[in-house]
Amino acid sequence: MKLVRSKWSRVRKSLLCIAVCTMLLAISFTAEAQQPKRIPRVGFVVGVRDSDPRFEAFRQGLRDLGYNEGKDILLEYRPAEQKERSRSQFAELLKLKIDLYVSGNLPAIQAAKEATRTIPIVIVTQADPVSNRLIDSLARPGGNITGLTTISRELSGKRLELVKEVVPELSRVGVLWDENSQGGNIGFKEYEAAARSLKISLQSLKVRSQSSDFDAAFQVAVKGRVGAIIPIRSVELTRHINRVTELAIKNRTPSMCERSEYIEAGCLMSYATNDADQFRRAAVYVDKILKGAKPADLPVEQPTKFEFIINLKTAKQIGITIPPNVLARADKVIR
Repeated sequence: MKLVRSKWSRVRKSLLCIAVCTMLLAISFTAEAQQPKRIPRVGFVVGVRDSDPRFEAFRQGLRDLGYNEGKDILLEYRPAEQKERSRSQFAELLKLKIDLYVSGNLPAIQAAKEATRTIPIVIVTQADPVSNRLIDSLARPGGNITGLTTISRELSGKRLELVKEVVPELSRVGVLWDENSQGGNIGFKEYEAAARSLKISLQSLKVRSQSSDFDAAFQVAVKGRVGAIIPIRSVELTRHINRVTELAIKNRTPSMCERSEYIEAGCLMSYATNDADQFRRAAVYVDKILKGAKPADLPVEQPTKFEFIINLKTAKQIGITIPPNVLARADKVIR
């Protein structure tokens, strides 16, 4: 009889233990269910305005991947600041506890690289990320940076070739560049190398941030008998691109630009990667990283498609005829 009671006592204790454990698990699951899911926050720096088509392309890329802004992901957009403000701008984003950072501005990327080795950084840059020491190699970036490079600088020769086809008698090209931009001097040197093989001389037209600098640069270009002009893309050139194209049209000077968006401002031609496509693709990198991939293991992509765009409105304004064989090769024509 005592043995039976002893066994029954042990059974009751086991059942009680199971009941308590079940109750604790239920409480734990309920608590977890009640805790709101943390939404990842992404800092995004590009452009010079409060809204930028590249940011909109990035947002569309996220939507295509199933993200609902405000519900599945939070985006903190900031226009690119002056180089000296890049560090403080990134510090402001850090205070918001961003989980990931996306930028197409070299000073902003460098400021982020200096500030953190843990927050993933997705880049879309025209600069060479290896020579600028952002990554170890394109195949294996290492560290916390990956993304895409537009290799804009490597297209310098092709741009000069296209200008030469449109203006066969061309012997001198003005290269407009921001002397405060890290990529400006490098860009000019690469145009120099390409110009030598085409037997074209270059006129260096350095500017800073004042509108008067651009007026002065075009005066130098006119005196130097420049037959075409190429503005090297930078934050400052983007801010003043309307003035640049206005002066080019006024002086009846053909212009070849490094961003397709500059065509809308009145540039005669552009040969470049499609920025919208690149930033939509950046969303894929963000998605992979948020799902656990490490930036160090994601190869940096290079573009495989380039756009050649011609603005016939500008051609008419400056009194130039685009040869039919060149016109036929354009991916897009503005009429």
